This record gives sequence, structure tokens and C-alpha cells, in this order.
Amino acid sequence: MGARGAPAAHRLSPRLLGLLALGVVSVAFSSILIRIAEAPALAVAFYRNVAAAAVLLPIALVRHGDEVRSLTRREWGTALLAGALLAAHFALWIPSLSYTSVAASTVLVTTQPAWVALIGRALGERVSRRALLGIGLALGGAVLISGGDFGISARAAFGDLLALGGAVAAAGYFLAGRRLRRRISLTTYTGLAYSTTAVILAGAVAVSGTPVAGFEPRVWGLFLLMALGPQIGGHTVFNYLLGHLEAGTVAVAVTGEPVVASLLALAFFGEVPSLAAIAGGVLILAGIAITISAEARGRAAELAPVE
Repeated sequence: MGARGAPAAHRLSPRLLGLLALGVVSVAFSSILIRIAEAPALAVAFYRNVAAAAVLLPIALVRHGDEVRSLTRREWGTALLAGALLAAHFALWIPSLSYTSVAASTVLVTTQPAWVALIGRALGERVSRRALLGIGLALGGAVLISGGDFGISARAAFGDLLALGGAVAAAGYFLAGRRLRRRISLTTYTGLAYSTTAVILAGAVAVSGTPVAGFEPRVWGLFLLMALGPQIGGHTVFNYLLGHLEAGTVAVAVTGEPVVASLLALAFFGEVPSLAAIAGGVLILAGIAITISAEARGRAAELAPVE
């Protein structure tokens, strides 16, 4: 998959499930690496995109130069839009942590599967009841993990709106990428999208005054690991899957990140999750399973012979 006009996969194979799991585990390592690095979050987002773009854009230009040159104006626009939406996701969600609680910010930004479904439906896509059930369970688990702390002050409400905007931006990123990924190669798409994200985040870094220099060599090494792991092993794998799976399936799988991150925090820092976090994790995993099952059933129905 990846060539212009190539068809999407018609079944949810074990390989695609394995890649979905790899992507979730990779993005879950982001919080671990960020904590170890102890660097400003916006600088982390900027450098992981810069490093990923530095790896992928040259490959796209060398291996898919003809494809890049043959992109239509609309395809260029979609790639740039996807990058802008990913930058908006970071630029909205990260500052929200300064206004509202981490729990409220996290649970609101993980509502992106619901926005994917709503935006997809507005674009004329059909969302099955089974898939909606899975999305509902996953979001319910996220709310349970958060402890229901959404804040009641005006400052907290502003932070909640920022986090919610980050979720909507992430949903738009998934949908834009899904549509384009079915027409162009993975490296071309990610190279252009990450480059756009890096350029926009550079502006956000400049405006916010976030320090981007003077880090220890250890921190620079961690920035590189974040680019290779969460960015390429996570986001890039998800972008690959957008050419094979429904955007809602990929988005709801991402809600498994806090479950995996909690297990990693237990292993690295000895942080024991609460009973609410465990119960919420079970709901999230159940929601993922139901949504993926709905995806498989939908594709099986598409392949059924017409009588």
C-alpha cells in the first residue's frame, strides 16, 4: 500500500493488528521519555517532529521524487492541512496543562475518537452502532481514569476548551491523513506533514519563548529516541494504518495509550495505578476490542457475495 491509487486493505489481518499494538506501545513510551528528559513539552514536540522530518523527508524526495513532483494542488493542500492540524493538536493541548488539571486535560484530549465519528458522519460516512458502543466504552474508561475532575473555575474551563480543541484537531489530522494516505506513499505523506508541523511549532516556540537550546547531551539523545519511538514508531505507524483501516478504529486504539503508559510507569517509576485507573483501563481495552470487531465485521460484509 502507499502507491497512488492503490486500494485499501479489505480485512483486519494479524499483521495490521500487530502494527496497531506497536503504535500504541510506541506512543505510550512518550510520557516515560518526556519525564526522564525533563525538558519543556513544546520543545519536545518541536524536536521530535524536526528529527522525524529530517529522517523521512529526504527519503521521500529520493525514493518518491516523481510522486512529490506529481502531487496535485489539492493533495499538497491536504498534506499541509494534516501537518497544521497535528501542530494545532500540540499547540492547544500542551498549554491546557497550565490551566486545568492533568486529569481533565488528558481525558478531554482522548475524546478524539468521538470527534472522528462525528466529523466522519458529517462527511457522509457510516458509523455502525457497534463501533459507537466501542467508542463510548473507551471514552467512559478515560473519564473513569480521570476521576471525573473537569474543574469548575473559569481558568480551568479555558484549559478544558484548549484540551477539547486539541482533541478536535487530532481527529481532523486522522481524517485528513486517512483520505490522503490512500493515494500517496507513507514517506511522502509523513515527510510533508511532519515538516509542516515542525515549521508551525517553530513559530509557537518563538512566540511562547520556550527554551530550545542549552540541553545536556542526554536530553538531545532522548529527543532522538522520541522521534524514532513515539513519532516514527507510533504516529508514522498510525499513518500507515490509515491507508488500511477506518480512521475511527485507529483513533480509538490510541485511547489504549494511558493503559500501556500506566504499566510502563509502574515498571520504570514504581507508580501503582489506582483501582479507578485499573477499571478504566479495562473499559478502554473493551472499547478497543469492540471497535476493532466492528471494523472486521464491516469489511467482511463488504466482501460478501451479492445474491
